[in-house]
Amino acid sequence: MATLSDYLKLHFIVFLWGFTAIAAKLMTIPAVEMVLYRTLLAAIGMAIVIIIARGTFRVTPADAIRLLLTGLIVGIHWLTFFGSGQVSNPSTSLVGFATCSLWAALLEPLFKRKKIHALEFGLGVLVMGGLALITSFQFNYHLGLFLGIFSGLTAAIFTLINARLVTRVPSFTITFYEMIGAFVCVVLFLPYYQENLAANQTLQLTPTFTDWLLIALLALACSVYAYTVMINLTRKLSVFFLQLTLNLEPVYGILMALIIFGQQEVMGWNFYAGTLIILSAVLLYPTLKARMYPFPQS
Repeated sequence: MATLSDYLKLHFIVFLWGFTAIAAKLMTIPAVEMVLYRTLLAAIGMAIVIIIARGTFRVTPADAIRLLLTGLIVGIHWLTFFGSGQVSNPSTSLVGFATCSLWAALLEPLFKRKKIHALEFGLGVLVMGGLALITSFQFNYHLGLFLGIFSGLTAAIFTLINARLVTRVPSFTITFYEMIGAFVCVVLFLPYYQENLAANQTLQLTPTFTDWLLIALLALACSVYAYTVMINLTRKLSVFFLQLTLNLEPVYGILMALIIFGQQEVMGWNFYAGTLIILSAVLLYPTLKARMYPFPQS
């Protein structure tokens, strides 16, 4: 049975994840170098958790390949998410990422070879309307919003893949191998990044002390700790409640960004109106789905 402590832990995790975009904006090193260190530290941290919990690193060769390839998608997700925050602002990246739940709703029928229901289609149209309103005028972060939306898409893809993998591979083991895959993704991307995107074609591989603190926070608190606690909460709270609460991540993040960055984070009215439309769709989806389709759909 869930206790007050469990609910507080859940909201603390959502708070941590909402802070990730802000952490990226506070760093002095670019997103690519930051993700390189984050994935490495997260893999090491998860390995320590597995050893302490007496888990296993053993997987079949086929599953190892699947996990590492999924990790590449995780790497792309983090690169685009944190890149979004750095080329625009945290609010923009969080709004783009908020489309994750709707991407998952649209993609899940394809993964399970089922038809897309009117609910998913309707909410998808609503989200597109919100995005159109955001970009209609007085908005200068089109690249940041695109990267944020793409990060939401990739997050939906690896979440759906993990839903299959978790039936035969322990959750901690999945995360460990996927962090390795994400690290490899960044390493493979570095040559192209340095040649075409890095400032003065130079990698910034020397974080400041503050950067290291933020990277450690992202890797150990937002990844290892948060994931470990979330696994425990899934045994006490319903999937519906977890999904509903996790959708508050962009809300927490945008509020924190306004508090921390102040005036530079303030956007035009169309941004907040469009954001309200998107978040309403995201928050309404699990409730409407439970009412309209109370039984599993074939």
